[in-house]
Parts: sequence; structure tokens; C-alpha cells
Amino acid sequence: MPEGDTVFRAARRLHNALAGGTVNRFELRVPQVATADLRGETVHEVTSRGKHILHRIGAFTLHSHLKMEGQWHVYRRGERWRKPGYTARAVIGVTGRDEADWESVGFDLADISLVPTRDEHTLVDYLGPDPLGADWNPAEAATRLSADTRSIHVALQDQRNIAGFGNEYVNEILFVRGVHPETPATVTDVTAIVDLGARMIRANRDRRDRTFTGDSRPGHTTWVYRREGTPCRRCGQTVQRGALGAAATSERLVFWCPRCQPQSQSGARER
Repeated sequence: MPEGDTVFRAARRLHNALAGGTVNRFELRVPQVATADLRGETVHEVTSRGKHILHRIGAFTLHSHLKMEGQWHVYRRGERWRKPGYTARAVIGVTGRDEADWESVGFDLADISLVPTRDEHTLVDYLGPDPLGADWNPAEAATRLSADTRSIHVALQDQRNIAGFGNEYVNEILFVRGVHPETPATVTDVTAIVDLGARMIRANRDRRDRTFTGDSRPGHTTWVYRREGTPCRRCGQTVQRGALGAAATSERLVFWCPRCQPQSQSGARER
């Protein structure tokens, strides 16, 4: 599933192509909003909130979530799409943006809704603070995280606590902090975890290829994520793999180094 930095870059590309343009093509290919027509309206902006993308067009907001497979592409008008047309769920074309007409196409989107912008809050207000947002509030994020009695791995992925972190970020944050993924969030240094996570995702925000180690070579970008059975880059111990989730149907793969992230109920080994 795309994480907050990927969604942020997608929204920025869409904004740069569409903002200020007048809509001359508007197709939502999902039954619940298929009759909506915003042709003639102005695209005010496209922005992200956590893993959500918001097109603000005229008096309305088009909300979409990429889920696992979704993508937004930007094309010059008439350019051949890079994915099959039958997978397109939204098409927005604009004119007057610059010398070229532009078209954005949302492929395999799992969640699309259209609401008056005044009601946009009903779709995203449940989300926690977004470290890539202009209104980022680390104190509020730490407060929400510290009140969560579940494991830190589960709590940190809950978008109601912090918006934007997915499984890759959570695994890498916990390794760098030296926290075992099963440690209850309530006994961790949530302020330090929030600070590290925000710095990580901001460092990756403008990178095409995400890295946590500072090394962008293929196979060298992560500390533990998807490295089970290989030596820890820090201590040489074998990286382990397991699964954790709020429920059996929402489990995510967990990766950790048993030496760098010792299991402890007290959190005393956290760095």
C-alpha cells in the first residue's frame, strides 16, 4: 500500500498539472457518483492528507484513496495511457492551465467520493496529524499514540493516531529506535518515535526512491523491512519476521532484529 510520502508526491504532481485549469472532462466511473459533472469548474488545488488525495474543484471535493493498487497518472491531452482504460475509475481533464491541456487518470482506485467542500471534514477529520501537512502537530500525535494500549507496531499504523505511516515506515522506525514491535505503545518513548518518524518521512518526501539507511542502491535501502533471514546491518544477528495486526484480517508483516530490538515489557532498552 502506498505510504504518505508516495501519496504526497502524487498529489503534488496532480496539483502542478491541474490547479488553475478549467475542467473540460470529468468522468467518475463508479456507480455512486457516475452522474456527477464538474465541467466548467476551476480546479483550486489538489492536496493530500495522510494516504488520502483531495481534488478541490469548484465547490466540491473529490476524495480518493489508493489502497493497495491505486495510481493517479498525469498525461498531456491525447497522450496514450500507460494502463488499460478499463481500470480507469476517474478522468479529469483541464484547459487553460498552460499552453497544453492536461488530463489526470485514476486507475484501480478503491475508494472514491464526491462531497461539497464544506463537508470534506466528514471524510478526513478522523485522521491523526499528518507529518507532511502544513498543520503537523507532533504533540497531538504523541498524545494519541501514548493513549493506545495496543502494540506499538499496530498503534503506529493506525491512521487515527498519525496519518501517513504504513508498514514499511513502522518497521524501520521501530528498528532505528530499538523498540520491539510487540512492546505496548504506552511504555515507549512516543515523543521520540513521533519525532523520528516525521524526520524519516520528510527526508523521503522528495525522493523518487525511498531510503531509510541513506543508501539508495537497490537492496540497501532498508534496515529490516523484508530482510528476514539476512544479517542485521548493525549487529549481524539474523533479522526475524512475524505478523501483527488489530485483527486477524488486518495483520501486517513485522520485521525486527532480536538483538537491536530486544523484547521488553518495560521499554527500558529503547534508544
